[in-house]
Amino acid sequence: MSRVKAILFDCDGVLIDTEPMGCEALAQAVSAAGVPMTREEATRLFSGNSADASMKVMADLGLEAMTVFSESDRILYQAFERNIPLVPGIESIAHGFDVAMAVCSNSSIRRLDLSICKLPLAHAFGSHIYSAQHVARGKPAPDLALFACNKLGVTPEQAIFIDDNVHGVAAARAAGCLAVGFVGPSDHRVGHEETLRNAGADYVVTSMNGFHQLLTALSLPPATAMGTTAVGADYAPA
Repeated sequence: MSRVKAILFDCDGVLIDTEPMGCEALAQAVSAAGVPMTREEATRLFSGNSADASMKVMADLGLEAMTVFSESDRILYQAFERNIPLVPGIESIAHGFDVAMAVCSNSSIRRLDLSICKLPLAHAFGSHIYSAQHVARGKPAPDLALFACNKLGVTPEQAIFIDDNVHGVAAARAAGCLAVGFVGPSDHRVGHEETLRNAGADYVVTSMNGFHQLLTALSLPPATAMGTTAVGADYAPA
């Protein structure tokens, strides 16, 4: 029997493939404010950050953070109205295992309301969709993971936390969860698998098929309606 009783998911880049969209919106907003920035630079500076951490980056650039974020949100939310792509294979995870599940995201409550909460996938989490705004400190602090575990009625040692950024891996480790680093289909950060391992990930997966195989190897019970799904061998211990 598995010791894992819950799965905690980051949102952007793990559930929905919107990390590039968010970084592009930030790059456009920063550039419009007078500091030319590419999407690649925005990814390096902002990906996975809490709002407070991103605001500090803005201040260090000499920008008025609230103005830039307002423009970035405007661009991003317009993009959400056109398309909110799922990470390939995530539905087989969200509906495929008989364990408690929650979303643990550094995104704002509004951003979650306008993205994941608009999709049918949100039903897999019920009311357990949590933002850094629900706790005192966002990732990399453990607060969000601990908060979600408490709401789900499990101990951190009974939870597996999957995130595509080092902040989430650090939060999982600090909380006492099993940390899984994820490198998604739109993630082109050079050496990111190794970066996640160096951050302390217990495992790194490169697709949701790989995550499915890992969960099966950890003996998580399959949901009765879904049964099991054949997957490829693309996960690895860190």
